[in-house]
Amino acid sequence: MQTTDDIDVRIAGSADASQIAAVHVRSWQHAYAAIVPADYLNSLDVEAWTQTWRERLAAGPADDIITWVATSERQVVGFASVGPARDEDHRDREREIYSIYLTPEAWGRGAARELMRTVVSAVGDRTPISLWVLADNDRARHFYRRHGFAPDGIEKLRELGGAQLLEVRYRRG
Repeated sequence: MQTTDDIDVRIAGSADASQIAAVHVRSWQHAYAAIVPADYLNSLDVEAWTQTWRERLAAGPADDIITWVATSERQVVGFASVGPARDEDHRDREREIYSIYLTPEAWGRGAARELMRTVVSAVGDRTPISLWVLADNDRARHFYRRHGFAPDGIEKLRELGGAQLLEVRYRRG
Protein backbone atom coordinates (compact mmCIF):
# COMPACT_ATOMS: atom_id res chain seq x y z
CA MET A 1 0.00 0.00 0.00
CA GLN A 2 1.24 3.43 -0.93
CA THR A 3 1.80 5.84 1.96
CA THR A 4 2.21 9.58 2.18
CA ASP A 5 6.00 9.04 2.17
CA ASP A 6 5.72 7.80 -1.42
CA ILE A 7 4.04 11.02 -2.60
CA ASP A 8 5.83 14.10 -3.88
CA VAL A 9 3.94 17.30 -4.68
CA ARG A 10 5.34 19.92 -7.05
CA ILE A 11 4.14 22.65 -9.39
CA ALA A 12 3.02 21.18 -12.70
CA GLY A 13 4.70 21.99 -15.99
CA SER A 14 3.64 21.50 -19.60
CA ALA A 15 5.51 18.16 -19.70
CA ASP A 16 2.90 16.88 -17.21
CA ALA A 17 -0.06 17.61 -19.52
CA SER A 18 -0.62 14.08 -20.82
CA GLN A 19 -0.43 12.49 -17.37
CA ILE A 20 -2.72 15.15 -15.87
CA ALA A 21 -5.20 14.55 -18.70
CA ALA A 22 -5.15 10.80 -18.09
CA VAL A 23 -5.76 11.34 -14.36
CA HIS A 24 -8.51 13.86 -15.14
CA VAL A 25 -10.41 11.49 -17.43
CA ARG A 26 -9.97 8.34 -15.30
CA SER A 27 -10.94 10.17 -12.13
CA TRP A 28 -14.11 11.54 -13.69
CA GLN A 29 -15.04 8.17 -15.19
CA HIS A 30 -14.71 6.43 -11.83
CA ALA A 31 -15.78 9.09 -9.32
CA TYR A 32 -18.82 10.22 -11.29
CA ALA A 33 -19.92 6.83 -12.68
CA ALA A 34 -23.19 6.84 -10.73
CA ILE A 35 -23.68 10.60 -10.98
CA VAL A 36 -22.92 11.82 -14.53
CA PRO A 37 -24.50 10.16 -17.61
CA ALA A 38 -22.35 7.27 -18.88
CA ASP A 39 -22.39 8.53 -22.48
CA TYR A 40 -20.77 11.76 -21.38
CA LEU A 41 -18.12 10.01 -19.27
CA ASN A 42 -17.34 7.56 -22.08
CA SER A 43 -16.89 10.48 -24.49
CA LEU A 44 -14.10 12.06 -22.42
CA ASP A 45 -10.96 12.07 -24.53
CA VAL A 46 -7.47 11.98 -23.03
CA GLU A 47 -5.92 13.51 -26.18
CA ALA A 48 -8.30 16.47 -26.14
CA TRP A 49 -7.68 17.01 -22.44
CA THR A 50 -3.92 16.74 -23.04
CA GLN A 51 -4.13 19.65 -25.45
CA THR A 52 -6.23 21.66 -22.99
CA TRP A 53 -3.78 20.99 -20.17
CA ARG A 54 -0.76 21.70 -22.37
CA GLU A 55 -2.21 25.14 -23.18
CA ARG A 56 -3.05 25.84 -19.53
CA LEU A 57 0.42 24.89 -18.33
CA ALA A 58 2.54 26.28 -21.18
CA ALA A 59 3.36 29.58 -19.49
CA GLY A 60 3.80 28.09 -16.04
CA PRO A 61 1.76 29.49 -13.16
CA ALA A 62 -0.12 32.35 -14.81
CA ASP A 63 -3.10 34.59 -14.10
CA ASP A 64 -2.55 33.75 -10.45
CA ILE A 65 -3.57 30.13 -11.18
CA ILE A 66 -1.31 27.33 -9.96
CA THR A 67 -1.57 23.61 -10.67
CA TRP A 68 0.30 21.09 -8.55
CA VAL A 69 0.81 17.42 -9.28
CA ALA A 70 1.15 14.59 -6.80
CA THR A 71 3.57 11.97 -8.06
CA SER A 72 4.51 8.50 -6.95
CA GLU A 73 7.53 6.86 -8.56
CA ARG A 74 7.61 9.79 -11.02
CA GLN A 75 4.08 9.08 -12.24
CA VAL A 76 1.34 11.68 -11.78
CA VAL A 77 -1.33 10.20 -9.52
CA GLY A 78 -3.23 13.41 -8.84
CA PHE A 79 -3.41 17.15 -9.37
CA ALA A 80 -4.99 20.27 -7.92
CA SER A 81 -5.54 23.72 -9.47
CA VAL A 82 -6.16 26.90 -7.49
CA GLY A 83 -6.81 30.47 -8.52
CA PRO A 84 -8.82 33.57 -7.70
CA ALA A 85 -12.39 32.90 -6.56
CA ARG A 86 -14.79 33.32 -9.49
CA ASP A 87 -18.11 33.73 -7.69
CA GLU A 88 -19.69 37.19 -7.67
CA ASP A 89 -19.99 37.10 -3.88
CA HIS A 90 -16.40 36.05 -3.24
CA ARG A 91 -14.67 37.42 -0.18
CA ASP A 92 -11.59 39.64 -0.21
CA ARG A 93 -8.49 37.63 -1.24
CA GLU A 94 -10.58 34.43 -1.52
CA ARG A 95 -9.02 31.62 -3.54
CA GLU A 96 -10.90 28.82 -5.26
CA ILE A 97 -9.90 25.21 -5.75
CA TYR A 98 -10.85 24.66 -9.38
CA SER A 99 -9.96 20.97 -9.41
CA ILE A 100 -8.50 18.21 -7.29
CA TYR A 101 -8.48 14.77 -8.87
CA LEU A 102 -6.62 11.51 -8.37
CA THR A 103 -6.33 8.18 -10.14
CA PRO A 104 -8.71 5.70 -8.50
CA GLU A 105 -5.70 3.63 -7.41
CA ALA A 106 -4.45 6.59 -5.35
CA TRP A 107 -7.74 7.15 -3.49
CA GLY A 108 -7.31 6.79 0.26
CA ARG A 109 -3.52 6.62 0.10
CA GLY A 110 -2.49 10.14 1.08
CA ALA A 111 -2.07 11.92 -2.25
CA ALA A 112 -5.22 14.04 -1.92
CA ARG A 113 -4.27 14.94 1.63
CA GLU A 114 -0.81 16.06 0.48
CA LEU A 115 -2.30 18.10 -2.35
CA MET A 116 -4.74 19.78 0.05
CA ARG A 117 -1.96 20.52 2.53
CA THR A 118 0.07 22.06 -0.29
CA VAL A 119 -2.87 24.21 -1.43
CA VAL A 120 -3.63 25.47 2.09
CA SER A 121 0.04 26.16 2.76
CA ALA A 122 0.51 28.01 -0.54
CA VAL A 123 -2.53 30.26 -0.19
CA GLY A 124 -2.01 30.84 3.52
CA ASP A 125 -3.92 29.39 6.43
CA ARG A 126 -5.84 32.65 6.92
CA THR A 127 -6.89 33.02 3.28
CA PRO A 128 -10.49 31.99 2.60
CA ILE A 129 -10.85 29.13 0.11
CA SER A 130 -13.95 27.96 -1.74
CA LEU A 131 -14.76 25.08 -4.08
CA TRP A 132 -17.72 23.52 -5.83
CA VAL A 133 -18.58 19.84 -5.47
CA LEU A 134 -21.36 17.74 -6.97
CA ALA A 135 -23.98 17.19 -4.27
CA ASP A 136 -24.05 13.44 -4.96
CA ASN A 137 -20.26 13.05 -4.62
CA ASP A 138 -20.28 11.81 -1.03
CA ARG A 139 -16.63 10.73 -1.04
CA ALA A 140 -15.40 14.20 -2.04
CA ARG A 141 -17.76 15.98 0.36
CA HIS A 142 -16.46 13.87 3.23
CA PHE A 143 -12.86 14.62 2.22
CA TYR A 144 -13.52 18.38 2.15
CA ARG A 145 -15.24 18.32 5.55
CA ARG A 146 -12.21 16.51 7.02
CA HIS A 147 -10.05 19.38 5.76
CA GLY A 148 -12.09 22.14 7.36
CA PHE A 149 -14.48 22.98 4.52
CA ALA A 150 -18.23 23.28 5.08
CA PRO A 151 -21.18 23.93 2.79
CA ASP A 152 -22.18 27.59 2.95
CA GLY A 153 -25.76 27.16 1.71
CA ILE A 154 -25.10 28.22 -1.90
CA GLU A 155 -26.04 25.73 -4.61
CA LYS A 156 -26.30 25.80 -8.38
CA LEU A 157 -27.29 23.49 -11.22
CA ARG A 158 -24.64 22.42 -13.70
CA GLU A 159 -25.39 20.74 -17.00
CA LEU A 160 -23.21 17.73 -17.77
CA GLY A 161 -23.98 15.27 -20.52
CA GLY A 162 -27.57 16.45 -20.77
CA ALA A 163 -28.25 16.06 -17.04
CA GLN A 164 -28.84 18.89 -14.57
CA LEU A 165 -26.62 18.16 -11.57
CA LEU A 166 -26.66 19.99 -8.27
CA GLU A 167 -23.38 21.54 -7.08
CA VAL A 168 -22.77 22.72 -3.53
CA ARG A 169 -20.27 25.41 -2.58
CA TYR A 170 -17.92 24.64 0.29
CA ARG A 171 -15.80 27.21 2.08
CA ARG A 172 -12.94 27.23 4.52
CA GLY A 173 -11.69 30.23 6.45
